[in-house]
Amino acid sequence: QVQLVESGGGLVQPGGSLRLSCAASGFTFRSYVTSWYRQAPGKERDLVATITNPTGSTNYALSVQGRFTISTDNAKNTVYLQMNSLKPEDTAVYYCYARRYGGSNTYWGQGTQVTVAS
Repeated sequence: QVQLVESGGGLVQPGGSLRLSCAASGFTFRSYVTSWYRQAPGKERDLVATITNPTGSTNYALSVQGRFTISTDNAKNTVYLQMNSLKPEDTAVYYCYARRYGGSNTYWGQGTQVTVAS
């Protein structure tokens, strides 16, 4: 069964850090382009960061550049999003998304809530 499961969300104070995890089952990230999206209440789902696992190249939204880092641990078949210097505007549900490199298979995780507040 193909599944993406996110974890690591929670409540953190402004300036704090969190690391989100996205664990895959039923496929391996090695052949996938994996992204983190986020959706705040009343807003659209926005792309935050992408890693192209065959090449390791990464891209980030301007709003998170220099603060967030996306990475893959192939041994654990897990993609991470390290989030530092968090701001209240980072508050959202964060979703993991995977698309097969050069293919059409796509998968979404169920989301994990991140709340940045004092």
